[in-house]
Amino acid sequence: MEPVDTPRVFSNRYELTHLIARGGMAQVYRARDRLLDRPVALKVLFPELSVDRAFVERFRREAQAAANLSHPNIVPVFDWGEDGGTYFIVMEFVDGNPLSALLRNAGSLPPDKAADIASHVASALAYAHRHGVVHRDVKPGNVLITSDGLVKVTDFGIARAINTEESLTQTGAVMGTAAYFSPEQAEGIGVDFKSDIYSLGVVLFEMVTGRPPYLGDTPVAVASKHVRDHPPMPRDLNPAVPVALQSVILKAMEKSPDMRYSTAEEMRSDLLRFLEGRPVIAEDTAATQTLAALGATQAIRQVDQTQAMPQSSEKETANGDSADEDQSKKRTKRLVIALLVLLLALVVVAFFLLRSLGYLGGGEFSLPNVIGESASAATSKLSAEGLNVVTRSVPSANRSGTVVSTRPAPGKKVSKGDTVTLDVSSSTTAQQITVPQVVGQSFANAVATLQGLGLNYKERLRQSNQPGGTVLSQNPSQGSSVPAGTTIVLTVSTQSSTQVPNVVGLTQAAAGSALRGANLQVGNVTQQCSASGTPNGSVISSNPSSGTTVAPGTPVDLSVSSGPCQVTVLNVIGMSQSAATTALSNQQLTPTVVNTTSCSSSQVGTVVNQNPTGGTQVPANSAVTITVCSTTPPSTTTTSPPVTTTT
Repeated sequence: MEPVDTPRVFSNRYELTHLIARGGMAQVYRARDRLLDRPVALKVLFPELSVDRAFVERFRREAQAAANLSHPNIVPVFDWGEDGGTYFIVMEFVDGNPLSALLRNAGSLPPDKAADIASHVASALAYAHRHGVVHRDVKPGNVLITSDGLVKVTDFGIARAINTEESLTQTGAVMGTAAYFSPEQAEGIGVDFKSDIYSLGVVLFEMVTGRPPYLGDTPVAVASKHVRDHPPMPRDLNPAVPVALQSVILKAMEKSPDMRYSTAEEMRSDLLRFLEGRPVIAEDTAATQTLAALGATQAIRQVDQTQAMPQSSEKETANGDSADEDQSKKRTKRLVIALLVLLLALVVVAFFLLRSLGYLGGGEFSLPNVIGESASAATSKLSAEGLNVVTRSVPSANRSGTVVSTRPAPGKKVSKGDTVTLDVSSSTTAQQITVPQVVGQSFANAVATLQGLGLNYKERLRQSNQPGGTVLSQNPSQGSSVPAGTTIVLTVSTQSSTQVPNVVGLTQAAAGSALRGANLQVGNVTQQCSASGTPNGSVISSNPSSGTTVAPGTPVDLSVSSGPCQVTVLNVIGMSQSAATTALSNQQLTPTVVNTTSCSSSQVGTVVNQNPTGGTQVPANSAVTITVCSTTPPSTTTTSPPVTTTT
């Protein structure tokens, strides 16, 4: 994240602190909600969009629709508004990374991990679809993976405010979106929840292969391929992709919406079946289509080979009608073989078709999940599967006329002709729910528990010695009986103090990450040359310094190196060795001593030469060689040799 140079406050409440990301229609910032004293994500629309009244109205409607979604796998929208002609959305701040970043780093993901992520996305889509919200822009950049592995989908419904046909003429960020368009989006016709299913299939394709199915130089070229081209088989790009998961991907990416999964919940159930090692409902369809294509291909090849056989030479035909008859028999035999191959393929297709209808055994299939749908829609869907449907009214907090449970439960094995009982809500009276104990749990787990029971939540922060994010208290308390939809106020811990980590020597980006990890902010960043040789771009010092105990959220100022400082070398010739080395060391230079005897007796112990010379500009910590006179040179006076006397 990039610190904001001049923090701006929207609606006198949301203070921008860091730029998180730039997109095709907005910039996303981390901000502080001054009223509730908590971090939030602020999506600020580009000015050119804010002046388009039609866009602003569509944006307002979609933001309000998205704000009504409350699901563990959906990033909630807290607020939206306008400040000085700029429109913005306030969302939960998710401490994590987008799936797109994960794919950039990893290339492709293991099949099980990809299927698990896709199942959570499908759960979010299914919930939104039941509430009448179509995402329209399912892509890796809108799927966030939190630091503890939770999957959250963001930007629900916002894409509707952008006209698809106009978007296709743009480049840049729109190119990424076009890679995940459904065929109906690419053609500019009306879309429904089946479009989200297709886009999720494309995302799952990329997760297991490391690339989108269709590539092109422009958004229009990519969108055109979604309409006209068949995708490559995932297993051709990555043989490690299981056949069952490939079948799920291809069913989700069917060109015709009617051939895709009927709901996102159905796709999620198939992904869970894959993860549990059970057969997926997509496999029979994929096998039938593959075998049919294989049989037809073999037959065509056989016919082509028959037609390509060389004809009898003139010498052979000279033998008369007998040779012609032999050739005719051979052609007939080859045609019969081709027809037999084609017939075999048709038999295989018929076998799988009859088996899927329950006439040849193996007709069991998993009961679709119709919970949350209207009784009439659920009855139609199950009847189309050959099931007998019985309904009964039950009191429930759910909307009257909707299915609240089924017997057997969703995912259980059933056969055509079996009876399925639908429990249908008959009351609009709010169901009484016993409030669970969530004190001591992490905030994320507490929210998941409450939402799973049909309760809402509100967060309040309080400094505490407990680990950050721990629920300290709840209101109403455990055991209280409240109507469904009641808001439970959770008081959540923020640490009362923290220590400044040692960031000296780290790059500015790494230092910022370390500070945020310690629940601190990056304050003012200044640049200065480093006398100690700290590399350019690395932190020289921090204020407060490392080890200092401060309150969470305290800004820490950083001094960042612009490179080594330049030093003007002193002239130390004539100084004693000790005085010269001390003077150079005080300049952050490294003295090196070399002795010489090429000097006079008066120079012994002093510097007679240096390199670099005095006055030269060098980087701090550079070496300076000083030459010191160590002994008296030999005397130039000569004496006569002694006289030897002999007798």
